[in-house]
Amino acid sequence: MRAVRLSAVTATATVAALTALTGCTEKGGDASGDRVINVTATDSKCEVSTKEFPAGHVELAIENKGSKVTEVYLLFPDDRIVTERENIGAGTKQRVTAEVKAGDYTIACKPGMKGDGIRQDVKATGGTVAKRDPRLDKAVASYRTYVQEQADATLPLAETFAKAVKDGDLEAAQKAYAPSRIGWERTEPVAESFGDIDPKVDVREDGLEEGQDPAKDWTGWHRLEKSLWKDKKLTARDSELADQLITDLTDWQKRVGKADITPTSMANGAKELLDEVATGKVTGEEERYSHTDLVDFKANVEGAEKSYELLKAVAKENDPALVTELDKQFAALNTLLDKYRADKSSYDFTSYDEVGDADRKELSDAVNALAEPLSKLAAAVVVK
Repeated sequence: MRAVRLSAVTATATVAALTALTGCTEKGGDASGDRVINVTATDSKCEVSTKEFPAGHVELAIENKGSKVTEVYLLFPDDRIVTERENIGAGTKQRVTAEVKAGDYTIACKPGMKGDGIRQDVKATGGTVAKRDPRLDKAVASYRTYVQEQADATLPLAETFAKAVKDGDLEAAQKAYAPSRIGWERTEPVAESFGDIDPKVDVREDGLEEGQDPAKDWTGWHRLEKSLWKDKKLTARDSELADQLITDLTDWQKRVGKADITPTSMANGAKELLDEVATGKVTGEEERYSHTDLVDFKANVEGAEKSYELLKAVAKENDPALVTELDKQFAALNTLLDKYRADKSSYDFTSYDEVGDADRKELSDAVNALAEPLSKLAAAVVVK
């Protein structure tokens, strides 16, 4: 997961108060079309070219003019994520397409990828979203079934993991840890869209918000990972954390079917999964104690590929060259990952601390080669 997330409690803060505190400003309209919002992020401002736009497909044209890496979010009023773009380097530009219904939204920039973000109140106006290709409706329905299946399959695996922790069985808990995370990693952008679940179950210690105490506020898989591999002992606190993990994952399982899913959110989610790989798995930061990064890596790629396959027919009509490139890069990355497991049907991957720098660079290059065309998938499923 990313180092930090937007906190769900920020939904109680008013946009006006946030504007006064952070210096949000509205910029003159230089957007190229009424469905494009230019977002200019700096270290202290989040400027938007318009605060009203037609419902339907909208594109955020983001430019980071600050000195810090930033993230930009389009949020529902309750802080659920419509779409996002992470790791936007200083002096770089990104574009992200989303599908929105009429209503109120918030654009948030997060310089340094910390805190609640500098926020702008925006509105989508007009009637209903234009009717889309029935194949896209079918893709959304199929993907909704997929994410529910992944949540349903995760819970019993997590329960096996939690039981081993509570039994004090270090070896059994270590063995059950990585398998319990596969379904989550395949569909993480959907879980993240709720805002409050991911920080409970998948945050790393350095991803805690400012002021949080690791001793009492750090929960979830990675807190238990530290006990299992670094501390090499299980305590009463770990038993409590195991119970809490099951509670939070059960909450996820019950809520995932209600997630707001669109063709563009599927496409953007696929790109987000590749970003997860690039910023956490390839670097070895995600599973820093267990070194099971390649299991997460593979699950992220599988989740991204699932979204792509469901959207592929429409994307191929709109941009056949893109589909050809995506087929090529998915195949190349999967072939490369297979080098690190003896059995292609298993998730018994090489421990990541045994993967050298040259091999890590090869993996990173393959991820980047896929991520670039994958960033164009959302635009390719927009009705022309």
